[in-house]
Amino acid sequence: MKKFVKEFRDFVATGNMIELAVGVILGTAVGAVIKAFTDGIMMQIVAAIFGQPDFSELAITLRKNVGTDADGNPIDATLKYGAFLNTLISLLLTGLVLFVIVKAYNRMKAKAAEEPAPAGPTEVDLLTEIRDALRERA
Repeated sequence: MKKFVKEFRDFVATGNMIELAVGVILGTAVGAVIKAFTDGIMMQIVAAIFGQPDFSELAITLRKNVGTDADGNPIDATLKYGAFLNTLISLLLTGLVLFVIVKAYNRMKAKAAEEPAPAGPTEVDLLTEIRDALRERA
């Protein structure tokens, strides 16, 4: 049992496990930000264009009065495509936001890679300095 606990502790303490946990937590936080942006801003633009912010009530009635519910109200046979449209628009907008984030990240990463490291003294320069320092001591 002690060996099992030790192996589990070693597994959890590895760098990859910690990095994965941090990635999942940050991914969840970024997901919440993207959802707020999509719902609060982008869907409002869609609402301004199409006249309604929520398409969940859109449906096609195939047949009326196909039965009754528990309260005796009539039930219609409908294709409720509005919820699908909401989800599809949300997916597309989320993909767009993620694309912009990744594109900006890649641009910053490429810019950092382009900047050359400052050139330090060459091996000959260092050896010359050492030689001169030894001459001054003597």
